[in-house]
Amino acid sequence: MAGTQLQDQINEVIDSFGTGTLEETRYLLESMRPQEIAILLTSTPPKVRVVLWELLDEEEENRALQYLTDDVRASLLQSMDPAQLVAAADELDTDDFADILQQLPDTLSRQVLAGMDASDRARLEAVLSYPEDSAGGLMNTDTITVRPRHAVELVLRYLRLRKELPDSTDALIVVNSQEEYLGMLPIARLLTADPSVTVREIMDTDAAALAVDMPDTEVARVFTEQDLISAPVVDGKGQVLGRITIDDVVDVILADAEEAVLAPAGLDLEEDTFAPILRSVRRRFLWLSINLLTAFMASAVINVFEETISKVVALAVLMPIVASMGGIAGTQTLTLTIRGIALGQIGRANLVYLLNREFLVAALNGILLATIVATAAATAFQDLALGGIIAAAMAINLLVAGVSGSLLPSLLRRMNIDPAIAGGVVLTTITDVTGFFVFLGLATWVYA
Repeated sequence: MAGTQLQDQINEVIDSFGTGTLEETRYLLESMRPQEIAILLTSTPPKVRVVLWELLDEEEENRALQYLTDDVRASLLQSMDPAQLVAAADELDTDDFADILQQLPDTLSRQVLAGMDASDRARLEAVLSYPEDSAGGLMNTDTITVRPRHAVELVLRYLRLRKELPDSTDALIVVNSQEEYLGMLPIARLLTADPSVTVREIMDTDAAALAVDMPDTEVARVFTEQDLISAPVVDGKGQVLGRITIDDVVDVILADAEEAVLAPAGLDLEEDTFAPILRSVRRRFLWLSINLLTAFMASAVINVFEETISKVVALAVLMPIVASMGGIAGTQTLTLTIRGIALGQIGRANLVYLLNREFLVAALNGILLATIVATAAATAFQDLALGGIIAAAMAINLLVAGVSGSLLPSLLRRMNIDPAIAGGVVLTTITDVTGFFVFLGLATWVYA
C-alpha cells in the first residue's frame, strides 16, 4: 500500500512538472520525505532531475543526498560548490558523508575537507582511511562511551546534559582509560537499574565488537544472527573507533540482494536507470562481448560436427535440449552455493560433502530426465540409437553442471573474481560446450 502511495506521489510530481507550474511542483516536493525525494529523482530523466533538484532548498538537498544511487548523486554533486557540501556534512552521518566525498574529484574533495572544522575533518578522515566495503567504511564515529567504575546515576546525569543521543542508540559502549573495549551497557538495563550501582555491575561483557577490517557482508551476517541494532568497531588493539547501526546494515543487505539480481546480467548496482544512452552502451558492451565470445566457443564445437549434423538432421533439433538442461541444472547448484558462501554455511571443511551431494542429485536427475528424453526422441524419430545418445549426453552434462556449479564459486573467489558476476557466464560456457561436444561426439561415433 505504501509503495502504491509513493508511486502516486511520484506520478503527481512528474505530471505537475509537465502540465502545471514550478510553484505547484515545489509545493509537492515539500510534502515528501528525503527518501521519497531520492526515489523521485532516480525515477526521472536527467534534464527533469536537474530542475527538480534546483527546486529543493539546501536542507532538503543535503538530506536527500545520502539516499541517492551513486550515478545519480554524482551527476547532482557537479552543481554543488564546496560551501554547500560542507553544510551537507552537518546534516549527514560521518559514514554517509564519506561515501559522498569519495565520489568527488580530488581537488573538490580537498576543498571540502579544508572547509570543515578540525574535529569533523578528523572523524571523516578516519572513516575514509578504510575500504568502503569494510566495517571501518560503514562505521559512524559518533559514539557514547562510559567507564565501568561510573555509577548509573552519574551516567544518567551525563546523558541528560547531552540532551540528544545519536540515532539508533540502544546501548552505550563501555571502555577503560585507554579507550579499549570492555562491553556494552544496554539503555533498557541502564534505565531500570538502581542508581547507586556501577556500570561494571550491569554491563554486558559478552557483547562482541566488530573488527575494523571485517567485510561488510560478514557485518551483515553478524547483525542478522545476533539481532543487533548497533555494534562497536575496534582496531587490532581493541580500541573503540566507532559503531555500526542497523540502518547501515540494511543498506548492505539490500545492496547484496540487488547485486544478486543485476550482477549475472552484467549490470552495475548503482547504474542510473535513465543514464545517457552512450554511457549505458559502454557499460553493457563489455559484458555482451564476453557473452559473444562464449557463444563463438559453443558454435565452434558445433562446427566440428557439421558433417554429422547434415547426415542426421534430428541432431540439430535435439542438441539445444542437452545444453539447456545442463545450464539450468548448473545454475541451480551455482545459486545455492553462492548463497551458502554468502551466509557462511559453506567453507573448506564441508565443500567435499557438498560436492558429493550435488553429484548424487545430478546423477539421479540425469537418470530420470534422460529416460524421459530418450523415450520421447526414440519415439518421435523412430531411432533407438538416437534415444540412447541423447540420454547419455544429458546424464553426462547434468553431472558436469552439478560439479561445476559446486566448485566454481570457490575457484572464482580464489582468483578474486566475484562469482555472482562471472559464475553464470563461465558455467553456461562449460555446459554448452560439454553438452554439444558429448552429444555430437557420441552421435558421430555411433552413426559412423
